[in-house]
Amino acid sequence: MQVTETVNEGLKRAYHITIPAAELDEKVDAKLREAQPEVEMKGFRKGKVPLALLKKQFGTRLLGEAMQEAVDGAMNRHLEETGDRPALQPQVEMVGENWQEGDDVVVSMQYEKLPEIDEPDLSGLKLEKLVVKATDEDIQEALEGLAEQAKNFEDKDGAAEEGDQVVLDFVGKLDGEAFEGGAAEDFPLVLGSGQFIPGFEEKLVGVTAGDETEVQVTFPEDYGAEHLKGRDVVFDCTIKAVKAPAKAEIDDDLAKQFGAEDLEALKGQIRERLESEYGNAARAVMKRHLLDALDEQVSFDLPPTLVDAEAKQIAHQLWHEDNPDVQGHDHPEIEPTDEHVKLAERRVKLGLLLAELGRQKEVEVTDAEMTQALMNQARQYPGQERAFFEFVQKNPQAQQQIRAPLFEDKVVDYIFEMAEIEEREVDKDTLKEAVDKLEDE
Repeated sequence: MQVTETVNEGLKRAYHITIPAAELDEKVDAKLREAQPEVEMKGFRKGKVPLALLKKQFGTRLLGEAMQEAVDGAMNRHLEETGDRPALQPQVEMVGENWQEGDDVVVSMQYEKLPEIDEPDLSGLKLEKLVVKATDEDIQEALEGLAEQAKNFEDKDGAAEEGDQVVLDFVGKLDGEAFEGGAAEDFPLVLGSGQFIPGFEEKLVGVTAGDETEVQVTFPEDYGAEHLKGRDVVFDCTIKAVKAPAKAEIDDDLAKQFGAEDLEALKGQIRERLESEYGNAARAVMKRHLLDALDEQVSFDLPPTLVDAEAKQIAHQLWHEDNPDVQGHDHPEIEPTDEHVKLAERRVKLGLLLAELGRQKEVEVTDAEMTQALMNQARQYPGQERAFFEFVQKNPQAQQQIRAPLFEDKVVDYIFEMAEIEEREVDKDTLKEAVDKLEDE
């Protein structure tokens, strides 16, 4: 077997791998000898079929298998000897169009190697960590929100206003005939909630308990029921009660509705949750500043194919954000701009740097961390958690999409430990400004 270098430009590498016909023939014979003891053929006892006859019948089929093993073996030995780590799967193809059995096999192998990356001086990094404490005002604001969620409705005198709850019986009629699914009794409807089709709730503003009224509306053209799309209908409504919203009292009873033992315990839970949210936001700000510092500090050649793929992905994602009505990929080809390429170069550089640091420091994502991340994501699919788990277990790409951010966060945490971090206590508005600035960049 012979490996000949044909390209060595920057990170690009290309080779011709020549596998002699005699070597392939030997591999085929070895496979046949291995299988010979178990082969049965008419006219021969088990294990006594001549090798020449086996080769005539099965040799061509085994030749392709032997060829693939030889090429894979040559590639792996080459990568081990050179220490090259391809940025993407190497491209391998046959050289020549008229290969025949008995000829030497020549294949070309092309790839872009990952660059050599020097470890940056992490001890010289200086970062600022914003610290926000939950104030009594923050906790009171959160309690007001919970009280709003837990509000009740109490009977009121007078006409219904937006935000009030109207309890009613109704029967919907199409061309004078009641239609299926268009009736209910004692239905509680909050005016302005958008629960009913457009126009219905607005026409109940001003009703009082005991009123009987007709509500004429037109179903939307995109309504789910085919027979009602765009049709004019009349709802005969009987108003049973009109109720005004009454915000729940902020007391121990409210706390128990949200699973706390009493109000003080609920306040403690809110404080803990808020400060956790503030901490996560502050970490995101500090991580961005870390990445900015690393981006300025390190420099190395980038694999063009990775940059190109990342730029195309960025351009495609931003195009869809600007064109939210286009859900699929049936659109013109999107060419990356210089801005997309610049952003792609930053992402590729920092991604390779963090990956190399993690490899050097033997950072690993544990099974427990993966399981926890899977459980967190599975909660986004209520009732389909098992299907989600099974999908991820069978899909290596999905596993990598979950593992990658976990790995990156662990590498970032390692760098934080090495850096000099100064804490600065600020209010939540200052933190919000810092987070908003990240989103604008």
